[in-house]
Amino acid sequence: MTRYALPLALALLACPTLAADAPQRPNVIVVMTDDQGLGDFSFTGNPVLKTPHFDAFAKGAVRLTDFHVCPMCTPTRGQLLTGLAALRNGATSVTAGRTFIRPGIPTLPEVFAKAGYKTGLFGKWHLGDSYPHRPMDRGFQEAVYHLGWGLLHSTPEFDWPLFDGRYFHNGTEKRFKGHCTDVWFDSAMAWIKERGAKNEPFFLYLPTNAPHAPHIDLEEYSKPYQGKGPAAFFGMIAHLDKRFGDLEKFLADEKLRDNTIVVFMTDNGGTAGVPLFNAGLRAGKTTYYDGGHRVPCWVRWPGGKLGEPRDVATPTQNTDLFPTLCELCGVPQPKGDAADEPYRGTSLAGLLRGTQKELPDRKLVVQYGQIPKKFEACVVWGKWRLVKGEELYDTDADRAQKDDVAAKHPDVVRAMRDHYEGWWKGLEPHLAAFVPISLGAKPQPVVEMTSGDWEGIYADNTGFVRDAVGGPTGGHWHVLIEEPGEYEFTVRRWPEQTNAALGDKYEPSAKSPANKPKQVTRDFPTIAQATVEVGKVKGSVKADPKATGATVALTLPAGRTTMKAWFTDAAGTDLCGAFFVTVKKK
Repeated sequence: MTRYALPLALALLACPTLAADAPQRPNVIVVMTDDQGLGDFSFTGNPVLKTPHFDAFAKGAVRLTDFHVCPMCTPTRGQLLTGLAALRNGATSVTAGRTFIRPGIPTLPEVFAKAGYKTGLFGKWHLGDSYPHRPMDRGFQEAVYHLGWGLLHSTPEFDWPLFDGRYFHNGTEKRFKGHCTDVWFDSAMAWIKERGAKNEPFFLYLPTNAPHAPHIDLEEYSKPYQGKGPAAFFGMIAHLDKRFGDLEKFLADEKLRDNTIVVFMTDNGGTAGVPLFNAGLRAGKTTYYDGGHRVPCWVRWPGGKLGEPRDVATPTQNTDLFPTLCELCGVPQPKGDAADEPYRGTSLAGLLRGTQKELPDRKLVVQYGQIPKKFEACVVWGKWRLVKGEELYDTDADRAQKDDVAAKHPDVVRAMRDHYEGWWKGLEPHLAAFVPISLGAKPQPVVEMTSGDWEGIYADNTGFVRDAVGGPTGGHWHVLIEEPGEYEFTVRRWPEQTNAALGDKYEPSAKSPANKPKQVTRDFPTIAQATVEVGKVKGSVKADPKATGATVALTLPAGRTTMKAWFTDAAGTDLCGAFFVTVKKK
């Protein structure tokens, strides 16, 4: 048991009466798709794509029509699960050592588990592949998930397609049959059925990696869209729609529908579908215009007295879902750090129930980043959007954000800038505080390090690995040596399961969507030495370019530090970083 998990476990032991109340409590399902924008639904007006099951759900739900997330996936996930702004919880980017939630911050699954709920995750995690950042370390009692951002990430999936993938069940590697979308929904429904049989309330998080690239799916889903738009992308959404419909039918058949809160949302703005239809919004993923962070959020609870299905136009943010779900379910919210207060969400329970027409006046900040910079953000205040501290848009009059009206409303710009200045000031002391990966911890004795977690370097997918980005020595990891002693570091140029030699120009298999003619792949046939440096301790060994790896042994003290690994030639010239390192304590 980890030092972080111990207080939670003790709290659970102290709450034996909660289980008795559990059957009356609502279940919770949060479904979140990946890279699907507001325009990627027939419900919102897409002229080509058909999403009948999503549409039916939306028509029967309370729809938050001015709902904001981060413009990229990891920060959105961290905000959802902590109720805190990305720059406050630590998970600010998809790579570069910034994908981890700070230890000690309570998560939704942790607080729901403490209240007697069973907690499960099926799909995309993307908040850390190693202890203490895995789903099981952050409150999920059952987890079937993949590593990194998905297939073709630099982690060990590498060049596998979305069929028959290697995923993890509570940390144990398994090969699953079928398309990943089916794996997530089938696993989730099987788990729900077990909970129903035992009359156990549950909190289910079902974040799919679809329709994020690579866009691969069964022909039956993509064929109807051939010649009509991004067929493969739309096919993945059609598949999701079908399985969401299956989930809806399953809940009805199992008599769970009335007492289950279902939240459907997406993780950021549009991608492949933007050129065809973007629901009137400007731009898409990664941008600070509404097309980057304004997404659907539809909430349904038939037995929860939410009133008639309707639109709620009040500006809201995904940090609001944490306190909202806690309030709706009667789950005590953690007190947390008082300094976090300006970065917390607000409960929307009153808006959803119709007992509250508006929230108190507030300004929301949307920001993420590999290296967060001041005013690289969007401030939301009612109808106003302040983009990058300079551009002002009235989205009631100008949904597409074509007309910058900053010069006409200097008072509005000043008020929004002043709010952001205070917001930013409280963050600055923490922005350089990187969260480490633990080495030598008993819950994970063997750790696979990847370049995706190098500080400040965007090297999280196969293209970056093949092109050997990061310079002649690569980047460094932030690590915590849990126990002093001797550690073995096996350094590799390529993922272990590829069996590719250090000096090889490894090419993806023919079945891989990464096998593109124009892809650059760099080889290093002159590799002669491997070096590992952890803090002030450094060691080198000879490296055979025909071997798949080289192992360096180091004796290390306990504590926080940084780690780096790279390859040199016989003359001592640095060649490239070690993109993959397997670490174990002897």
